[in-house]
Order: sequence, then structure tokens, then C-alpha cells
Amino acid sequence: MASGNSVQGLAATPSHDPFFRVATASAFTHDLLAGLAAGRHAAIRVPGFLPRERCEEVLSALEERAFDSYGSTRVQPQVMRFGVGVSDHMADGGVADAYWKALEGHRAAWKGLGLSFDPFLVCREGLGADWPGGVEVGRRGGRELGDGVAREPNQGFLVHFDDALREYAGELLDTPLIGQFAFNLYLAVPPSGGETVLWRHRWRPEDEAHRRPASYGYDETVVRGTESLEISPRVGEALLIDPRWFHAVRPSRGGRRIALGFAVGLTSSGRLLTWA
Repeated sequence: MASGNSVQGLAATPSHDPFFRVATASAFTHDLLAGLAAGRHAAIRVPGFLPRERCEEVLSALEERAFDSYGSTRVQPQVMRFGVGVSDHMADGGVADAYWKALEGHRAAWKGLGLSFDPFLVCREGLGADWPGGVEVGRRGGRELGDGVAREPNQGFLVHFDDALREYAGELLDTPLIGQFAFNLYLAVPPSGGETVLWRHRWRPEDEAHRRPASYGYDETVVRGTESLEISPRVGEALLIDPRWFHAVRPSRGGRRIALGFAVGLTSSGRLLTWA
């Protein structure tokens, strides 16, 4: 992997987009976040974002708990998770009432881990340390959404995109969004595999011909011939991507891939709000 703001995993060809790159830094800065929102980067990675001993504390606690899976009809191959995500509670373009009850259990489960710190709060503080107003959990109807989940996609994620503006009727949050990011903090990584792949391709109506039946994902033919970059996970590293680019996670080989994750929205007033 190259470092700095160099393009990773790409040959310098005439078709290369110089803004489709990964920026590597020691911290999330205002300029980097603004650059991601503006399209000057495709992703930002911060090695050593969370000290290894804190990663091991969270991982050790999670390894003693049973993970649930995302809905098997919509998410195949199977992806395991600890916590509740709003995506499994979509209803008619909105959020089902069942989400709020499930969220109560989510909060109790995370509190029951007995951690010495709140990992999602630490992630928000680190992400927003140089952003005016910091980072807060978003609200819907005045109620605070979930703060994050632990995901274990050992068989990978299919090619897909994430865009609350397209996935929900109206606004998901009480404050309108003008941009969206996806945050991951890696607690465990496999010896090989588990890479995040981004393609320089955003959704078009004709892409629906490539969508897998009843699935969140698409056949990889949807991005055939498209410029891409690949990012290998590292323990303690934080990765922030623009998930409106089509992206996927490759299957893990020889070990578990567990990451803390949440979505981040940039609002019309310049605030950064999260949800899971």
C-alpha cells in the first residue's frame, strides 16, 4: 500500500481520475473531511486511530457474545453483527416502529459488555476533533438513532452503494443531508482478504438491471471496466469512505474481520451526524 495522498492499487493510465484516491493521515482534519465531501478524495484512512489495547478490550468482550445476522433474504452471503442497524427496519421508505424497541435492546447489550469506555463516543470524538461542532448522533422525530454496530462480514459484502437520500422517502434525519460518509474502525483483521474495494461509479437507473433479486447488492458486472481501488484493513485503523461510490468487501481468509461502523451525514448547516 502506498502512503500519503497517493493513489493505491491503481496504475497511472490516461483514464485515471486524480481525485479518485485514498488520503492517509495521522488524524481526521477539517481539510480532509471537507475534501472528502467535495470529491477530492474517495476515502480517508487513519492508521492507529484506536490504540491496540483498546481494540483488544472491545474485541475480547465481543468474542464472548453471540452475534446476530442481517436479514437472510436481503443480505447474502451472511453478514454477522452485534447491535442494531436501521437498514433492517425499513418500511415503505421510512423506519418501522420495531426499530425503536430493538434499539433499546441494542443499548442494553452494549452496556452489558462492561467496557471501560464508550467506543462509539471515542470514534465520534476522534472523527470530529477538528470539525466545528464535532460529531453527534443524529435524530429522527426528535429521537436519537443508534450510534453504531460491530460487523463481521467474513464472507464479504456484495457490490452496493449507500445513500440515505435514495434509500428513504423524504429525510432520514430531522436535519437535511447534503453528503454522506461511512466510518469503520477495525478491531480484528484476517491474514488475507477482507479488503474494501471502491469503484469510480455512482448509481444510475440502468444499474438496476444488475441488482440481485430481493438483495441490497448488485452483480459485479455493474462495475465492469470501471476504475477501482482496494484498501486492506489494519487493526486500529479508521477508514472513512464516500459510500455513494459503489463498493464491496472481499471475503476473509484465515481469520475474522470485525469492525465498528456507522454512517455519517453532512447536513445543510454543516453539522456531522451519525447513525447505524
